[in-house]
Amino acid sequence: MEQPEPLVRFEKVSYIYPRSTRPALRNISLEIRQGEFIGLIGATGAGKTTLCLTLNGIIPQFYGGRFFGRLSVAGMDTLEHPTRQLACHVGMVLQDPESQLVANSVEDEIAFALENLKVPRDEMRARISHVLQAVRLEGYERKHPHELSGGQKQRLAIAAALAMRPTLLVLDEPTSQLDPVGEQEVFSVVGELNRELGTTVLMAGHAAERLAEYATRIIMLSAGELLAVGSTDEIYSQIELLSRHHLRPPQVTSTFYLIGGAGWSVGRLPVRMEDGLRALDALCGRCELTPPLIPPDSGTVEGPAIISVRDLSHTYPDGTRALSGISLDIRAGEYVLIIGHNGAGKTTLVRHFLRLLEPTEGEVLIGGVDTRKFTVGELARRVGYVGQNPDHQIFNATVRDEVSFALRHLGYPAAEIRARTQASLEAVGLLGMEEVHPLALTKGERARVVLAAVLALQPEVIILDEPTTGQDYQGAKSILDITRELHRQGKTVIVITHHLYLMPGYARRVLVMERGTLLLDAPIRQAYHRVDVLSATFLEPPQAVLLARDIGRRIGGELPLLTPEEVAACFIGANAHDRAAESQT
Repeated sequence: MEQPEPLVRFEKVSYIYPRSTRPALRNISLEIRQGEFIGLIGATGAGKTTLCLTLNGIIPQFYGGRFFGRLSVAGMDTLEHPTRQLACHVGMVLQDPESQLVANSVEDEIAFALENLKVPRDEMRARISHVLQAVRLEGYERKHPHELSGGQKQRLAIAAALAMRPTLLVLDEPTSQLDPVGEQEVFSVVGELNRELGTTVLMAGHAAERLAEYATRIIMLSAGELLAVGSTDEIYSQIELLSRHHLRPPQVTSTFYLIGGAGWSVGRLPVRMEDGLRALDALCGRCELTPPLIPPDSGTVEGPAIISVRDLSHTYPDGTRALSGISLDIRAGEYVLIIGHNGAGKTTLVRHFLRLLEPTEGEVLIGGVDTRKFTVGELARRVGYVGQNPDHQIFNATVRDEVSFALRHLGYPAAEIRARTQASLEAVGLLGMEEVHPLALTKGERARVVLAAVLALQPEVIILDEPTTGQDYQGAKSILDITRELHRQGKTVIVITHHLYLMPGYARRVLVMERGTLLLDAPIRQAYHRVDVLSATFLEPPQAVLLARDIGRRIGGELPLLTPEEVAACFIGANAHDRAAESQT
C-alpha cells in the first residue's frame, strides 16, 4: 500500500542567522507524517527553537538570514507561501509566553485567532471553555494576561494555540513553567488532539518522562545537526549517547540502567513508569533486597532565624487573596525548597522578604527587624533575588556593567567594585564575557548574570525563583551547583522550582504551599514521600520516589529514597538465588 505524502518534509535544510557565520541548522533531512507525535530534544543551543520556527515560515521570512534546501508543510513550500497562509495549518506555542499575548483578557486572547479564522460564535465559546478547562484557567476569563503568573501565561498561550485545532501543532518548551500536574494536563490534552483529531504534534522540550509516555518518535539535535531519530524506547534507552550530549533519560530508565550495571539482567531498559513497575516486579521476585542506610535528617539547622514570617496574609489590589496566615522561620545557613502549583503563592511569599510586597496582615522580620523598617535597597544587601525571568532584571549593555551596577549606584569604591565583580563572575562561570551584551547570551547564561549581580552585593540570603525553567539538564545542574557552593560558604539558599527531580542533593527542607497556605514543612525525604500532600497541590514526586515506594510496599516498610542511584543501591548488595544461573545463560 502506498504511503501518504508526508505532512512535513525537510530536504537538506540549513540555516544561518543574520550576522552569524555558524549554521544554526545543518543539512537536515527529515519527514513527519500526519498523526505523529514527535518529541524534539537536544541541549541548549542544539537548534530546537530554530527548527520549530522554520515550520511556519518565521524563519527565514521574519528573521532573514541564509536558508538552504527545501522545506514543505502540508504541501506548501515555506519560502513561497507567506506566514499568514502557513499559520492556518501550523499552530505555534513559543518558549516565552509573554511574546504571544496581545489581548486584554484571557477570553479575548483565545478568541483573537478564532475570530480571524471566522469560527462561528457558538463553536468559539465551546472551544474556549474546553481549552480553559484543559489548562486549568477556568474562572480567569476576564483577567488581564499581565495579571497572571508566569506559569499561567504559558498555559494561556497553549490554550490559544489548542483552540485553533491546527493540522500541525508546534510547541517549543510549552510546559517549562508549569507544575507537574499542569504539565501532565497539557500533555494529556495535546495527546487527545493527536489521537482523536489526528493533529500532528512536534514538541520540543526536556520533559523526558512525559515525552517517553506520549511521543511516537524522538528527534535528537546536536549543534544544529540531526543526531538520531527513533522510537522513544530506542532513543531514551541510549544512556551514554544522551549523557554525552547533556541530556537525561526518564528516571525509571536511569534506575534500571544502574541496576543492570550492578550485574542484574534487566532486559530492555524501560522508559515508561508502568513498564518500570512490571520490570521491578519481575526483578524483586528473584532477590532479597538490601536497602541502603539513610541517616536521619531533620531538614533544619541550629541557630537564629534570619527570616521570620508571622501570620502573613496578602491580598492584591484586584481582590485576589494570595497568602493566608503563613508563619514560619528560616534559619541562617539553611537550604530551603519551596514548591506548589502555579498560583500557590510561592513568589508572593518570597517577594515579602525583600519588601517588594508589603503584608496586608501580619509581619515579616529579617534578622529580627520588621521589613517595613528597611528600604528596598537596604534589604537588597541582605537578601538577593533572582526572578523567574532574568530578562526583567537586565538593563545594561555589558555583562560587567550589569554585575557592577548596584555597587556603583551604592557608591562603593572603584577597587572594591572591580574585585567584587570579578569574584562574582568567577563564581558563576562567566569570566571572559565581561564585554558581551547580556541579551546576546543564552537564557541560562543570562540567569547567571543576574545571579552574579546579586552575589556582588554579598547578601546573606539568596533566593532563586524558578532558576531551572527553560534550562537543559546540564544548565539546570550548573546553576544548582553554584547554589550548593554558596550554601557551603554559609549562605542561606531558597529555591522555588517545579523540577523536583533536580533538588535531592541540594535542598534539605521543603515548604509545600497550596492556595496561599503552608501545607507542609518537612525534611526533603519526608516531603517527597507525602504523595497525598503533593497531589493536593498539583505536584507529583519524581519517578525514583515512586519506585522506592513500590519496593517499600514489597518489603513491608518505608524507604525514604529519592534518586535513581539510591533505588539501584537496593540491588547492588542484594542476595539473588538465581543470579549465577542468569549470568551463565
